[in-house]
Amino acid sequence: MPSSVDSTTADNATAVTGQAATAAPEPGAFQAEWDAWHARHEEQRAAPHGFLAVTGLHFLDDAPQRIPGIPGLWNAVEDTVTITLSAVERLSWDGRELNPDGTGSTTVLGPIAERDAVLLDHGRVQIEVARRGGFLVVRPRDPGYSLRAGYPGTPAYPASEEFAVTAQVEYFEQPQAVTVGAVVEGIEHVYESPARLRFTLGGQEHVLTAFNGYAPGTLNVLFTDLTSGDTTYPANRSLVVTPAEDGTAVLDFNRTVNLPCAYTDFATCPLPPAGNRLPVAVEAGEKLPVERATAETPQAAGTSEKEAAA
Repeated sequence: MPSSVDSTTADNATAVTGQAATAAPEPGAFQAEWDAWHARHEEQRAAPHGFLAVTGLHFLDDAPQRIPGIPGLWNAVEDTVTITLSAVERLSWDGRELNPDGTGSTTVLGPIAERDAVLLDHGRVQIEVARRGGFLVVRPRDPGYSLRAGYPGTPAYPASEEFAVTAQVEYFEQPQAVTVGAVVEGIEHVYESPARLRFTLGGQEHVLTAFNGYAPGTLNVLFTDLTSGDTTYPANRSLVVTPAEDGTAVLDFNRTVNLPCAYTDFATCPLPPAGNRLPVAVEAGEKLPVERATAETPQAAGTSEKEAAA
């Protein structure tokens, strides 16, 4: 099963059944539950080696290249990556030194499948070697990077039960392959869609294409709406949904989150499917990050023109 396009956790409210009556929620309980969920999500986002720690996006090809801030010569052939270390250079992989004798070494990583990654370590820096949209890329992650160190948190709309709606899950006879663009020009992503979600919001019926989620049994929805490019990030918004056994799912748009590309130009996030543009203002969930609203994300030294366009 293809992984989700979203790195968020699939936290969802759990329905309590089998009771004769359900007590009315306390005033403010919906907001309090959302506050607790969002605090957990923010903690995950600001993790030491999370996406806020990414210092660059480097595309590999068959020509060996050096990457600023990390050791070795790097090149890619088909679905493998070769790292050549000199006698004085050090890297480790799963706790194993790649140049244990100090005489230099050559290491081949792979094959690396689409949306998979290998993680290496260089001191406090974690190095992600990944395949995205058919390209092999390297992204160093430094806990001390300025974007993470100065992260102020993400603003969001007040939680509102108006934006928690029930959808009918319409499963396809066979999962469909859906190709979408990316925030990086020239990259395309292909995801598996098992179903569509049909629901009513703002007095109108809407249908959204859903992809498989990270967690088993979940779906991920990428969309934009009339707030996109105004109070929310223009390229995409992301929502994790858990279908129920009765063929319905709660779309709690209050739990709509930003993908990494909302914060950094070093992400290759997918764009929503063409039909996932909602003609209503979904004034719920996370808003445009402070970094995007006030200034451009800082670029790491040594990035190429292609990298800067991410």
